[in-house]
Amino acid sequence: MPAAAAAGASNSSDAAYRSNLNALAAILVAGARANGSAVGAAGASPDAAYGLALCRGDFRGDACARGLRDALYSAVNDSEGVFGCGPPRLRDITLFYDRYQLRLSGADFVSGGGGNAPRWAGNNTNFVTPDNAARRFDALVLELVTTIAGVAVGKPSRYATGRSWFEEQRLTLFALVQCTVDMSPERCRECLDGLISAFPATFPSGQHGGRILVPRCTVRYETDNTFFNTADLSVDLHKQKQAKPSKVWLWTTIAVVSLLLLSASFLLHRWIKIRRKREIARLELRRLSIAVKNVINLWRLEEGNSGFSLYDFSQMKGATNGFSIENKLGQGGFGAVYKGVLPDGLEIGVKRLGPCSLQGLLEFKNEIQLIAKLQHRNLVRLLGCCIEGEHEKILVYEYMPNKSLDLIIFDNKKGASLDWPKRLNIIEGIAQGLLYLHVHSRLCVVHRDLKASNVLLDSQMNPKISDFGMARIFSSSVAESNTTRIVGTHGYIAPEYASDGVCSVKSDVFSFGVLLLEIISGTMTTGSYRFEGKLYKLIAYAWLLWRAGQWPELVDRSLGNGTYDCTMERHVHVALLCVQESADDRPAMDEVVRMLGSGDGAVLPEPKQPAYFNVRPVGTEMSASCDMTITITLSR
Repeated sequence: MPAAAAAGASNSSDAAYRSNLNALAAILVAGARANGSAVGAAGASPDAAYGLALCRGDFRGDACARGLRDALYSAVNDSEGVFGCGPPRLRDITLFYDRYQLRLSGADFVSGGGGNAPRWAGNNTNFVTPDNAARRFDALVLELVTTIAGVAVGKPSRYATGRSWFEEQRLTLFALVQCTVDMSPERCRECLDGLISAFPATFPSGQHGGRILVPRCTVRYETDNTFFNTADLSVDLHKQKQAKPSKVWLWTTIAVVSLLLLSASFLLHRWIKIRRKREIARLELRRLSIAVKNVINLWRLEEGNSGFSLYDFSQMKGATNGFSIENKLGQGGFGAVYKGVLPDGLEIGVKRLGPCSLQGLLEFKNEIQLIAKLQHRNLVRLLGCCIEGEHEKILVYEYMPNKSLDLIIFDNKKGASLDWPKRLNIIEGIAQGLLYLHVHSRLCVVHRDLKASNVLLDSQMNPKISDFGMARIFSSSVAESNTTRIVGTHGYIAPEYASDGVCSVKSDVFSFGVLLLEIISGTMTTGSYRFEGKLYKLIAYAWLLWRAGQWPELVDRSLGNGTYDCTMERHVHVALLCVQESADDRPAMDEVVRMLGSGDGAVLPEPKQPAYFNVRPVGTEMSASCDMTITITLSR
């Protein structure tokens, strides 16, 4: 290209950049007038202009706008490069004034949240204290600026001031910190911490005044110099001591003694109350231990040939290799679970009750009294128990080699091994197990904690519901019960139970619906899932996909492969019917089993909006002490 042509192109580019600077100046002035700081951009690459402006926190509104307007005018029209950075010489300028600061650049430092690379440090050369006092003064400076930095990051203005009295030299220390208002509290804190950490290397020890400035934040301190408006101080540390009136010490002593007496009385009351509670707890534990022994004796008399065995502690210790860590399968609600092998080769699961609480003994008693009588292929079978003295309580179950369902479906690699027919078998088994508990067992049992981790898998991947902790037997036929203590796992608890303590078989139906969605999707109910730019829990996400006709997006990717079994749609449909807000709208388990097994011709009702539609995932569990699993039993 000829030299003349090249010069013409350069002039044209500079003119375009200057035009963009003018447009940017208007943006920055307007934003700073409204908010005290502003960032912005104007034009398109390669002549785009990017800028940032920050006015001191007590210098706002029109005054800020006028000062910035003058500085911007000088920078934009700097044709001779007076500042060493205006067009046409260099497209990057950073200006610091007493009340405002400004950066303009042809490079995009705005979108990435940057803009702090160019730094300028200035400090006064006031009186410097002796060495020991200097170190104490430095510590006071760091304490003050760190304290007000913590205040600034929490304020919308990102601006805070403070002062502190330095008794040793009889002087007042003033400090100011500020960030641009577009910075998040975290980014503002990071910027200020970077400046504060540079103090020791920037200022001589004991220096009475200094500042470190970067475009997006600033830190400054002075002594006996109110360089900002002190009408609205954020922090006032170590105030100057005032002369105390005579005999103040007497009243102070009276107040302290009175406070000590009140504290001692309160602590004595608490000690007596705690001691009384412990005594009541010991009596209750002793009473329940006797009840447990009575249950054991009842089994010996009435259920001798039922297949329920009473084991010696030595047998359990030998079967688990002394309850070794190598045999430990996991930690249950009331103690550890071990794998054991009896002398005849039978593999067992051994749940050793820890010294937990009254609820632990109650779980043990009710499990052996009630759940051992429940016999179904989709319920984990309780083989027996062991009781040794006052402390050892052990439950013995059939061993499930494939452990719990959650360890497989929520693992990408293991989940791929469960194709749709296998998942159908698991779903059907869980449904049949619940149907037995609700309809076909001797008593109507409400599990209340059905979830993936409480579904165990045998060697053939057949499901078995486990963890029947605490049962409640009612003297008359009832459809539901009320309780003041809500237990279970977040994400699976029915809304009427969580809010009002109302529990029924429909509570288990809700949990089954949640579990069904997890098995289909391979994802957890407590996760967050994006739909049209917003995050939802799994239940709400599934319903939104259903309404939009996009239900295949819910299906685990290892199952879809572009084609979807017609039964998948039906199972999603049934799951959404189970998680409806109202318990009356949910089908009973016999209806659920019928709908899951019906052909394509059966018409299902359209599901209504599910529960917890607007509740964000929390990922925490609601449970009683020791993470107890609860089962309610309703008499028929």
